[in-house]
Amino acid sequence: MPPSTKHTAALLGGVLLAVLTGCGTPAEKGTVKAVGSEAAAPPVETERVTPPGLPGMPPVLDAKDVYAADRPGKLSPAVKDFPPRVYVPNTNSDTVSVIDPATYKVIRTIKVGRQPQHVVPSWDLKTLWVNNDIGDSLTAIDPATGKVGRTVPVSDPYNLYFTPDGKYAVVMASKDRELVFRDAHTMKTAKAVPVSCGGVNHADFSSDGRYFIVSCEFSGELLKVDTAKMKVVGQQKLPVKGAMPQDVKLSPDGSTFYIADMIANGLWVLDAKKFTTPKLLRTGKGAHGLYVSRDSKEMYVSNRGEGSISVFDFGRRELVKKWRLPGGGSPDMGGVSSDGKVLWLSGRYNSVVYAIDTTTGKQLARIPVGSGPHGLAVYPQPGRYSLGHTGVFR
Repeated sequence: MPPSTKHTAALLGGVLLAVLTGCGTPAEKGTVKAVGSEAAAPPVETERVTPPGLPGMPPVLDAKDVYAADRPGKLSPAVKDFPPRVYVPNTNSDTVSVIDPATYKVIRTIKVGRQPQHVVPSWDLKTLWVNNDIGDSLTAIDPATGKVGRTVPVSDPYNLYFTPDGKYAVVMASKDRELVFRDAHTMKTAKAVPVSCGGVNHADFSSDGRYFIVSCEFSGELLKVDTAKMKVVGQQKLPVKGAMPQDVKLSPDGSTFYIADMIANGLWVLDAKKFTTPKLLRTGKGAHGLYVSRDSKEMYVSNRGEGSISVFDFGRRELVKKWRLPGGGSPDMGGVSSDGKVLWLSGRYNSVVYAIDTTTGKQLARIPVGSGPHGLAVYPQPGRYSLGHTGVFR
């Protein structure tokens, strides 16, 4: 470049720099005036990032651990004064047995509607809902006093979940073949979503709360449901003949859904974002319930068909232990104690409840209850809010 040209370029560069510097503070509004124009260009708004979670959902405490609020003894102010209890719905007896975990004894038996399937903590943690499936009703229990409250007519409430924003209860109406979104407090229907699969029963939500995965027990399928739109947006058949998916649980880092399967005898490992065909990890005969440890490092898998509990390590993504109940049994649904030391499971076909040490796998107690114990709730538990089932807290 000739000297004169270099001089001209340098001069123009200096003028341009002076013009840009004299335009004020572009960082304040995200705008820059066009060089050589008489008027300023229309302001260009800096991109606004929409919060990743479902609107109204409490913000995630730790992006790497959706269960960060569930640490030992970390009780919400709403539940800190509730007496520790284990609430056991007995499907064949139409009752709820109330166990004092300190003594391993039944201290009360509550008569409820026909065929209670699960005891479900409400989103705000203040109420326990007994799902009277064939009785077509929900019975409220006050966990502060143990007193029975109102009974609400609800068709076919096999199981119950709550959207992460606390607006809606989602009824798993298995026989009705519907997902029914209801007001979380009044239980009035907001929208009934028909499904083409058979036996909707369990679910869990993505880390951002924008969708949830549902297992369809009788047709061996999975659904992906948009939470805000209340709409099924994905559906797939599991690649095992006669597959019977049960409990669903999200990994702490939000990358994977695990689905227990009683016929496949293991866990389906599903990519949370892609919803592609999952892979099978065999755990034991009749894999049924899934429960995350208080430190978010392990998950307990109840193998109902062989009387055992498999322990899955999230970090290693593999099974690391198997605990067998003395004399066998039928470990089904349950939950982990507030301090994380005891895993409580119903013995579905043995009319008992098992208390299991989470360090050693040793059976601490086998407590007689009514006939057909199913989705028991250990309460209270740590967490800011409940997503439903027997207690999925975040």
